[in-house]
Amino acid sequence: MTTRHPSKRYLEVDFIRGIALVLMVAFHLCFDLNYFHYIDIDIRHGLDWRYFRYLILSLFIGTVGISLVLANQEAINYKKIALRAGKLLLASILISIASYVMNPNMWIYFGVIHFILVGSLLGLLFIRLPYLSLGLGIIIIILFNLELINMHWLYNYLKAPLHLPKYTEDLVQFVPWFALILIGIFIGTKKWFDFNLTASPIVNPIVFLGRHALIIYLVHQPILFGIFELLKLVNK
Repeated sequence: MTTRHPSKRYLEVDFIRGIALVLMVAFHLCFDLNYFHYIDIDIRHGLDWRYFRYLILSLFIGTVGISLVLANQEAINYKKIALRAGKLLLASILISIASYVMNPNMWIYFGVIHFILVGSLLGLLFIRLPYLSLGLGIIIIILFNLELINMHWLYNYLKAPLHLPKYTEDLVQFVPWFALILIGIFIGTKKWFDFNLTASPIVNPIVFLGRHALIIYLVHQPILFGIFELLKLVNK
């Protein structure tokens, strides 16, 4: 395996994130087509669609753990962390407000951006403890699947004071998904993601998407919705 300077940006991480973004846009496109009645699918409850979402989240969240390690290899960069956290916080607030305006009965109170904000900050506690991260991540997944741990108690505690809806358009529960950040920290430490990807006409656009994932995540749904709303008006 080629040895790289610690400060060098890894194409592989951006590539994986870019793949996740392409899959997510495809998922949301199908959601919108269903919402506007161009197709008829059970995208909320169908097993295949649910697993498709799990795959997308796993890729996104796994790269969060990997990126935490790569960005803080020599020392924790608190200034960079604070700047990134501020961007994620602003994005989270905008998502919650926009979703509430569109559908107050299903507004997004803890979606993927909210989760990445909280999970990446807590993940900093584990970036020097990769084996503990791996072990704890595996334990969380096992206990969750045995139905011994979940986050229902927190929802029940907060739903009244925060007026949380019974259903939400996008929920990324801290348990079990924090396990993916922990496992990503281990993978990042061991460099298991490094498969020596090289730039190419196919790779470069996907890497570009991965490097600008946040802004693309924020704008793609409004753009898709706007297009379908225009089509609805034209076809009236």
